[in-house]
Amino acid sequence: MLKSLMFAFAGLLLSFNSMAIDDPTMWKYEVKSKGNHEYELVFHLTIKAPWHIWSMAPGGDGFLIPPSFKFDKAANVQMVGKVSEHGNKMTTTMDGTDGKVSYFAGEVEYKQVVKVNGSTKITGTHEYQVCNETTCLPPKTKSFSFEIKD
Repeated sequence: MLKSLMFAFAGLLLSFNSMAIDDPTMWKYEVKSKGNHEYELVFHLTIKAPWHIWSMAPGGDGFLIPPSFKFDKAANVQMVGKVSEHGNKMTTTMDGTDGKVSYFAGEVEYKQVVKVNGSTKITGTHEYQVCNETTCLPPKTKSFSFEIKD
């Protein structure tokens, strides 16, 4: 009985410990005019050490969760291409994962070019997961909003 109680208490402590980890990311959103009614939506991400975020093409065994971006439909907004990632991408092997994996640490930017007809607000969500050498936090979903005055 005492042994069962100790295991239950240890499990409870571990679950509280994993809930106590704050999100080590800071996101900022910026709109840059490219002229001719085209704009670049920039997602600036800063990640606290020792955490990293997977690349949009992370490699590995298929179980890594790459960042993804979903834009709400807007009649006067046309997406030009797809979201691209920019930063110091690292590619290596990691214990517990098959094959090479790609990720970013420190800072990374994600960019989406849009063409708009008139002033508008572009909204949506992005999902991501951050990991360190020993653990990954559960995936997070955040809302974003870009105000364009065209």
